[in-house]
Amino acid sequence: QVQLAESGGGLVQAGGSLRLSCAASGRTFSNFAMGWFRQAPGKGREFVAGINWRGSNTYYADSVKGRFTISRDNAKDTVFLQMNSLKPDDTAVYYCAADSVFNRLRIATTSDVYDYWGQGTQVSVSS
Repeated sequence: QVQLAESGGGLVQAGGSLRLSCAASGRTFSNFAMGWFRQAPGKGREFVAGINWRGSNTYYADSVKGRFTISRDNAKDTVFLQMNSLKPDDTAVYYCAADSVFNRLRIATTSDVYDYWGQGTQVSVSS
């Protein structure tokens, strides 16, 4: 089992920045690819960003490319999402997730691939 706990959400004005963290405990974090997803009210859960197990490969949704950066610190069992130039459309609950399949060829972008999920953290961007 892997337990994931997000933090760092909050209320920010458009154009501002937030840094989300996701702390993992349990099984070996460094073996997992990690992803960030978000879910806005009345909408489905959508992929935001992903990173492979050693941090050498990342992938972003088009809507956040150039504004968000995913990174990880395997020594601290933590993955981060730096969010800059935030827009009201970024308002959502943000979830981190772990993919337990080791060294998958591509970073997964669909939620059904991920085995473990955090409880989510709210990000609200005012206009």
